[in-house]
Amino acid sequence: MRLDSIVMHQDPITALVNKLFGGLATQILQAVHVQPVHPWSPITETFAMEILVFTFLLIAFLLVRISLNVENPGPIQQMAEMVHGFVSDQADSIIGHGAQQFVMFTTVVLLFVLSCNLLGMVPGLLAPTSKATVPLGVALVCWFYYHYYGLRENGFGYLKQFLGPIWWISWMMLPIELISHLARLLSLTVRLYANMFAGEMVTLVFFSLVPIGVPLVFMALHMGVALIQAYIFMLLTMIYVSQAISHEH
Repeated sequence: MRLDSIVMHQDPITALVNKLFGGLATQILQAVHVQPVHPWSPITETFAMEILVFTFLLIAFLLVRISLNVENPGPIQQMAEMVHGFVSDQADSIIGHGAQQFVMFTTVVLLFVLSCNLLGMVPGLLAPTSKATVPLGVALVCWFYYHYYGLRENGFGYLKQFLGPIWWISWMMLPIELISHLARLLSLTVRLYANMFAGEMVTLVFFSLVPIGVPLVFMALHMGVALIQAYIFMLLTMIYVSQAISHEH
């Protein structure tokens, strides 16, 4: 009876993912001594929505790869080239020389965040980015990414960035710089989470109060916020990468 009540409160996607992979997920968690709250349904709705977005993007990338045609590009290829061109131009203007090596990563960040944002507009589905754990996870990936390339491009000289330009105040600059870089995690996470959570709540409230007409305006606004927040997330990632790989510290 308890299992039935849990399944009844799940959306069809989450229920399907748990049916297919719930047993395996429980075994993996138990293998690392983590006991899921619901062993029969260990995959949360948020994670199931992330899997859905991942699957959608994987299929989209495969379709682009299959439809590649130099002489007669189809609509899928044209759309992919438009997105790639947009991200590439942004990277060139922000990062500068050598920016093309970061285009693939920042494109994936843009498309993943945007897809997660827009998923909430589908009736019955949840926008993963309206839960704090998802923006935090993406922010952590971007945070480690730019630090990795900072070390890769500058070696241990990258660490001088945290000490400031004047050696005798380095003891004061070090904690300030560390806090500053940790604050970037907070900034990326809270900005995306707060905007998407607020957008979801406002849309739901107006759907419940006035189910016809008025909610469409807020859905349009929600779509605009989803686009802007995905763009800002990508833009800040590029800025952080640009600062990390700069040789002028």
